[in-house]
Amino acid sequence: MELRQLRYFVAVAEKEHVSEAALELHVAQSAISRQISNLESELGVQLFERTGRNVHLTPIGKIFLTYITSALKGVDYAKKQVDEYLDPERGSIKIGFPTSLASNLLPTVLSAFKNRYPNIRFQLRQGSYNFLIEAVRNREIDLAFLGPVPDNQPDIISKVLFMENFYALIPRNHTKSKEEKITVTDLENENFVLFPEGYVLHQLVIDACLQSGFTPKIQSQGEDLDAIKGLVAAEMGITLLPESAFNDLSTAYSAKVAIDGPPLKRTVGIIIPKNRNLAPSEQVFYDFIQNYFEAWE
Repeated sequence: MELRQLRYFVAVAEKEHVSEAALELHVAQSAISRQISNLESELGVQLFERTGRNVHLTPIGKIFLTYITSALKGVDYAKKQVDEYLDPERGSIKIGFPTSLASNLLPTVLSAFKNRYPNIRFQLRQGSYNFLIEAVRNREIDLAFLGPVPDNQPDIISKVLFMENFYALIPRNHTKSKEEKITVTDLENENFVLFPEGYVLHQLVIDACLQSGFTPKIQSQGEDLDAIKGLVAAEMGITLLPESAFNDLSTAYSAKVAIDGPPLKRTVGIIIPKNRNLAPSEQVFYDFIQNYFEAWE
């Protein structure tokens, strides 16, 4: 088996169309068909079923794809290690982040890093809490920023960078928007605007309300910070957000109010895989981030 054959196989499996795979790979369709045929002959099995112009994986083809995808990730990572060993300041890093850290933390730290290491490139991937953990575990991304930092993942190394408080975001015309501080209990009769169920910020707010003795009345939901802030500004309800989410708050329509109890905080940090060493450029970035936040303290 040749690496070229395996990459052709994966491309056809993903596209389910030989000509579309050929366009993506910038090779002739006949070349891909010939290499796939050679691969099937060598293995002694049929990997694809042909249906008109489309192709679909056979049952054994699906099994083969699972292992080959993992193997190619390992090959690509090994090549990256060699390239970055020769020049650790010219690598590429795949970084994951949640929406709550997109407007402030991420641009701040990446800008500081690029000033020092201008030749290292980034591929950024935004995702949900659980997606980012799985993506680091499965090598889809190299490392990820998260809040709160997971402490129960056996194959993930977590590093806490700082801790931040939550604040209430309240419509400007609401009487509580004039308060200097409020408690979570003060919000028992309010309508809430939250992220959908399954988002970690959704559960953090639910837990804070339950700890204060009530279940929040969820009026509306939004899948990103802009949607949440917009719904609050439209007086659909109030919400609780971490401090880093307030960086670009428009005070004309809503107000940030401190929470005086019970304490509502989250850790913010970075995660890396435990089962493999970081590539040189990844290690440079990981060390830089830790030193950057240690200087804050």
